[in-house]
Amino acid sequence: MAPSAQTLASAHDLDLVALAVTGGREAFGELVRRHGSAVRGLLRRMGADPTLADDLAQDAFLAAFEQIADFRGEGTFQAWVKRIAARLYVKRWRRDARLDLMAEPPEPDAAPGGGESGAADRLDLDEALRTLGPSERVCVSLCYGGGLSHVEAALALNAPLGTVKSHVKRGLDKLRARMAPRRPLEDPESAHV
Repeated sequence: MAPSAQTLASAHDLDLVALAVTGGREAFGELVRRHGSAVRGLLRRMGADPTLADDLAQDAFLAAFEQIADFRGEGTFQAWVKRIAARLYVKRWRRDARLDLMAEPPEPDAAPGGGESGAADRLDLDEALRTLGPSERVCVSLCYGGGLSHVEAALALNAPLGTVKSHVKRGLDKLRARMAPRRPLEDPESAHV
């Protein structure tokens, strides 16, 4: 007898994985429902357009279903499937030869922190990630969104470890500068009081 939808919705991820290992498609479907948007979000942050993110997320979940017996529970299921998705993105990315990791990043169009006040000042990680060069964006996304170590990211990208570390550091520095709270400019008249 298959578990009810309500039972599945309240089950822990590890319990769902155990059910999926024994062929429980409904249990795996619940894992997809829970974590699908997080996987698509990671792929979009890495640079995939929404359609590609949807396709790669589906491919990642299919691969996860086929490899579900390999999940050892050493981390979260979400992190595991995100790593699968990140690797699929990198594989596609390399196949399409979109990026040369050794290339210097382009100069940003606008200075960090620029813009209008009010709603435009709200912090938006996705928008901040789009200001990074493609190499920095992928490396930061793999290491911080995909949960890969620098070594794993270097292996996935087939790039030197030092290059990946440089892109991550430069990308994080740019993100910190972009997302740091702005201090109001001092009023020149109040300075003379």
